[in-house]
Amino acid sequence: MMRTKQFSNAFLPRAAATLALCALLGACAVGPDYQRPALDVGEAYKEGQGEVPGWKPAQPRDGADRGAWWKVYDDPVLDGLVDRLNASNQTIAQAEANYRQALGLVRGARSGFYPTVGAGAGMTRAGSGNGQGGSSSSSGSSVYNQYSLTGSVSWEVDVWGRVRRSVESSEASAAASLADLGATRLSAQAALAQTYLQLRVLDEQKRLLDATVAAYEKSLQLTQNRYEVGVAGQADVAVARTQVESTRAQSIDLDWQRGQYEHAIAVLMGQAPSQFALPPKVFGLKLPQIPVGLPSELLERRPDVAAAERRAAAANAQIGVAQAAWFPSLMLSADGGFRNGEFAELLTAPARFWSLGPALALTIFDGGAREAQVEQARASYDAQAAAYRQAALTGLREVEDYLIQLRVMEQEQIVQRRALESARESLRLIQNQYKAGLVDYLSVAVVDATALNSERNAISLLGNRLVASVNLIVALGGGWDGLPPAETARAD
Repeated sequence: MMRTKQFSNAFLPRAAATLALCALLGACAVGPDYQRPALDVGEAYKEGQGEVPGWKPAQPRDGADRGAWWKVYDDPVLDGLVDRLNASNQTIAQAEANYRQALGLVRGARSGFYPTVGAGAGMTRAGSGNGQGGSSSSSGSSVYNQYSLTGSVSWEVDVWGRVRRSVESSEASAAASLADLGATRLSAQAALAQTYLQLRVLDEQKRLLDATVAAYEKSLQLTQNRYEVGVAGQADVAVARTQVESTRAQSIDLDWQRGQYEHAIAVLMGQAPSQFALPPKVFGLKLPQIPVGLPSELLERRPDVAAAERRAAAANAQIGVAQAAWFPSLMLSADGGFRNGEFAELLTAPARFWSLGPALALTIFDGGAREAQVEQARASYDAQAAAYRQAALTGLREVEDYLIQLRVMEQEQIVQRRALESARESLRLIQNQYKAGLVDYLSVAVVDATALNSERNAISLLGNRLVASVNLIVALGGGWDGLPPAETARAD
């Protein structure tokens, strides 16, 4: 008993020293520490410097809440649709589940920091025999029972940082998954907003065509009256009727397009198309004024760029995991319990046993497998770094594209408005000439068609500007709180 006590007193300081040394060694981690891949993005946007009133640089606010960016269009119906999309869109639900899966992988990686504790209990019955001269006699056989109650603890000391690099990689992957969730949500919101805006533009086109059909029907009636009194010819009546029916066909053609937009909105909200309908409403869409920001801010705001950067960090950590395989692993283990052939004497001092000790393991030769894994990890990091740079450059290009598109479209709309005013004035004059009997109805129909095309082009151009504004908001990574008030969109 005294020897056991002396042994314990001598062993405990050594064990404490061993654990302290392991903790000291565990402070290092092989592999390169992560640094964001360098990329020159410029100091300002080429297409965003003072061309359009209301477009202004924004102060970098990478921690700012993006808020409900779709509210800049000041449409309560759109607000309600996006709220339903956020709650029920299945693509977002899938991305959210992928993020929860990534969090589970992080927790699994962190478990490597802690020891594994096990326990067991068992009973075996065994026998042996000594036969003589090949006899099957059991006179020399023995049968016995064995009862056991055991516990074990094992812990791999993270001397070279393999576990820490694994956790670092898992956390970066989880952050990338979270950014993927943000990108998925932003993409779905943008798709719904664009579809809704295009549907409302179709409603405005439909309103214009229906009003034009009504006006043409009045002109047809006037032409028929003039024909009956001999003032106009039969050709004028045919032209007027052709004008009515062709315009009515254009109006009908918009119905299937609108129906498809409705179906798309329903699916985006997680509904069957048969369960959703969106009635027409008075056109009142808004053109927002969007602060553009600095190019460097884009790298912090766009979720797809953030996801690519986090994947580069995860790949960098995997280099350390691969390099740690070159070094020996240190395992501390302890086992103990009770073992006896009599159950009644199982929990007694003579039946107890224990073992405690460290173990080092090192692979001497593996045919180049570890070197290949390190090379693979380095190549994977290079690929992810290139993907990050490409994602950032693509984001910058998209912002520049939509900036110049919106700037040119605004100039185009100014010119289109002048053309529309001239077409309306020309139509007014030719109608007066027709009523005075100076021209035939074919001349009126030609000017009518020109004026209608100008009206439709103006509405289409407005719709394109609205869609481009959504694209710009998405390219910038989302909306901002405190946006300037939207200006009322006009087609004329």
